[in-house]
Amino acid sequence: MINNLLAELDERTIAQRIGIPHDEARMRHSLSSNTVGSFDEFNWIIAKYYSTHFTVCVSHGGSLSVSEAASRAKELVEREYRRRGGDIVAAYNDAHNGTNGGMRAVLDVIAEGLKAESVERYIRDAFDRHVAPNSWEQKVEIIRQFIAQCGVHLSSSIRTNQPERYASDYRELIQSYVTALQRTSSIFRRL
Repeated sequence: MINNLLAELDERTIAQRIGIPHDEARMRHSLSSNTVGSFDEFNWIIAKYYSTHFTVCVSHGGSLSVSEAASRAKELVEREYRRRGGDIVAAYNDAHNGTNGGMRAVLDVIAEGLKAESVERYIRDAFDRHVAPNSWEQKVEIIRQFIAQCGVHLSSSIRTNQPERYASDYRELIQSYVTALQRTSSIFRRL
């Protein structure tokens, strides 16, 4: 059972199923200019891009309203810029002035955010399919084996000697694994 789960969590498998389609969606989207003239234009471009990328890689055909796409795009951009010590205004200024990669870099942030969310959902789904929800012992054992195989990549906040802590809710474990992949994996590097 653990071998099937680990096969699905293999970096190459995740890259093939998730990473490459997201990277290709980003590569297909070109900009006529790397700068924007107004915040309205910035909103429109990130909404259009988010909607296109989401339709291709996440919903596989389903679409979002412009306001929903803009809102989600701004959440991703705001989260990444806050991590860097900025905010949505800093992202707009980069897009307006062409600094720090301009509008292209803002779209890259959205693409990487969508990819990270998709990787996390994929990993959660793999756990859900391979860990029987009604067998506590089996859940603890699979989590123990997962930690034994992947523990070196996990955050130091993960208590590797307490698999039962993650058996009923492995969200923290998955987030730690995704963060580790972001730091070390080619899944999160451009083609």
